[in-house]
Amino acid sequence: MADKKRRVVIAGAGGRDFHNFNTVFRHDESTEVVAFTAAQIPGIEDRSYPPSLAGPLYPNGIPIVAEEELAELIAREHIDEVILAYSDLPHVEVMHKASAILAAGADFRLLGPDATMLRSVKPVVAICAVRTGCGKSQTTRRVGQILLQAGLRVALVRHPMPYGDLEAMRVQRFASVAEIDASHPSLEEREEYEEPVRMGMVMYAGVDYEQILRQAEAECDVVIWDGGNNDFPFFVPDLQITVVDPLRPGHELTYYPGETCLLRADVVVVNKIDSAAPADIAQVLANVKTFNPRARIVEAASPVTLGEGPSLSGKRVLVIEDGPTITHGGMPFGAGTVAADHEGAAEIIDPRPYAVGSIAATYARYPGIGAVLPAMGYGDEQLAELGATVRQAACDVVVIGTPMDLARLVDLGHPSRRVSYELREVGSPTLKDVLDPLAQSWGSAPSSAGPV
Repeated sequence: MADKKRRVVIAGAGGRDFHNFNTVFRHDESTEVVAFTAAQIPGIEDRSYPPSLAGPLYPNGIPIVAEEELAELIAREHIDEVILAYSDLPHVEVMHKASAILAAGADFRLLGPDATMLRSVKPVVAICAVRTGCGKSQTTRRVGQILLQAGLRVALVRHPMPYGDLEAMRVQRFASVAEIDASHPSLEEREEYEEPVRMGMVMYAGVDYEQILRQAEAECDVVIWDGGNNDFPFFVPDLQITVVDPLRPGHELTYYPGETCLLRADVVVVNKIDSAAPADIAQVLANVKTFNPRARIVEAASPVTLGEGPSLSGKRVLVIEDGPTITHGGMPFGAGTVAADHEGAAEIIDPRPYAVGSIAATYARYPGIGAVLPAMGYGDEQLAELGATVRQAACDVVVIGTPMDLARLVDLGHPSRRVSYELREVGSPTLKDVLDPLAQSWGSAPSSAGPV
């Protein structure tokens, strides 16, 4: 029938999926979004996208189910099309997912930037990456610092992490650590929110990014978009900065949608040149120059600093690393391990024998994790299991390699030291060289807003 609605499933991970729905499908009467599926993040399935967010075409909301049920869902609900809407997947895995969807009888689709990006009345600097764990957060902090020093009011809008009550998280604004605490955030949220707020930036996140953008615009001169994983921006950027990682040479060309972020970049930050092998740095630089020759290249180090605490020399050390970097980011170690090695730790103990509950399940799901503990804390129960794992470990000192104060939240049962890391440009051009001329020209003259 000519008026038959096209039945769609959006496969996501609690972020890009909702944004794609809001910008493309919420008011589309020719399409029915039957369900979202959830992956990557534990415990975000078995919810629903509420009617207040889904809009008048969806008075009962939209169910969210585990991605493992997708083939059955396609058959049972006569699904016409599945849209992939999450990030940091190897290209080959994207095609494996596409093949399974096609085999089940449905079409497979990816939505691009022009269909999903919103236009701001204020200048937008977008910070993206080719993989999770490239150093996007410290690049964002450095960009924010430069713009603040130029006298501009900065609103930092973070890629969504709506792992709780979606209705309550429609628009989130944080201007203090106390406000972050009051939102009862996950560890992943704290890792991204706390330090920018301490620096004086107003932090926004949530679910409905049209509303978020309009509220942020009202109190800033410049919007910084901080992407999640290796996703491309939700907002049309005036300047797009993409971070690449020579500790994983070649990944800039082999992950979705990280390669898209590389190809669209105005500036490419080659991070971690202080810890990567010269040959790997050369390979990444060659790939950037070949595939995006118009991009300006900024080289940077990411030195680590240990906070106060007991000596690590000769000690047995348990290292807690940034969760997303170690899990779906695929890095076997992070800044905590680098710091522990540098300070002369006698042994970095393997936490796996002590892991309990969902922490043990995380190791089973991501067997490539090294002898480190990913900072998993997507709810109170998982946070308690993280603490229990640490307390049981036979170590002398805990090194916390996440950009938030974990010891403030969890009884670790051992003395600890916290690692911090900031971006430090090497040579020229620097990010300041890139941003200063733009900062001088950015003012209050608005342009029309709305989707591209």
